[in-house]
Amino acid sequence: MTIDLAAVDKADERPPYRQIAAALREAIRRGKLGPGDKLPSESELVDHYGVARMTARQAIQDLKAEGLVVAEHGRGVFVRSVPVVRRLASERFARRHRDRGKAAFSMEAEKVGYTPGVDRLSVTEAPATSEVAERLGLAVGDAVVIRDRRYLANGEPVETAVSYIPADLARGTAIVESDTGPGGIYARLEDAGYTLGHFVEEVAARMPTPDERRALQLSTGVPVMSVVRTAYDTTGRAVEVCDTVKAAHAYVLEYDFPAR
Repeated sequence: MTIDLAAVDKADERPPYRQIAAALREAIRRGKLGPGDKLPSESELVDHYGVARMTARQAIQDLKAEGLVVAEHGRGVFVRSVPVVRRLASERFARRHRDRGKAAFSMEAEKVGYTPGVDRLSVTEAPATSEVAERLGLAVGDAVVIRDRRYLANGEPVETAVSYIPADLARGTAIVESDTGPGGIYARLEDAGYTLGHFVEEVAARMPTPDERRALQLSTGVPVMSVVRTAYDTTGRAVEVCDTVKAAHAYVLEYDFPAR
């Protein structure tokens, strides 16, 4: 074993597997086990702690369920290398970023130092559902352009996002193209004369659906954060609804607002 782990404390009310998981978790937190490092094997944990193999296996399973580690078939279990995306909500949609040609996810990547990516992109037009229509102030069945994509950090999936834009705003712009150009959807809306005024976000935590778990490559038991954002122009018109699902272990949401 390449790291020093404390022995199981028989006076501790926590079961041994939770103590072992806590020791490994602390080693990860302190950087003794860094991203990409291999965890001690079940056999090594059994020898070190003097516990049954099932106890060692359950400890590792706890870390998998938290999204801290990932198993690679035939190789072992490794500390997950997904960087933490620090999402500063109070400035991520600031106009100065769009003026520099940066969409929000690219701006966050620049600040933290990971390489951003996007895949599984599709652009379609369809009738608005009742929920989307209500948020956009449309009639049910009115046409919306739907942009569905998955975001990557250093090649690892961390978020899915589906944007709904009233079709009358999107048609004839790069919003209906695969590549929206510098600054993303919001820059194109402003190019078309819809100056953004404010955003409203609803944040919730829940367990993922099976499809979301596959898309984000999550272990069983790892939660997600759901963030539904509505963008309004300066006249108060809703110009976009974006439904995002974020891998909880990969995100820190940071909010900065005045005390008044």
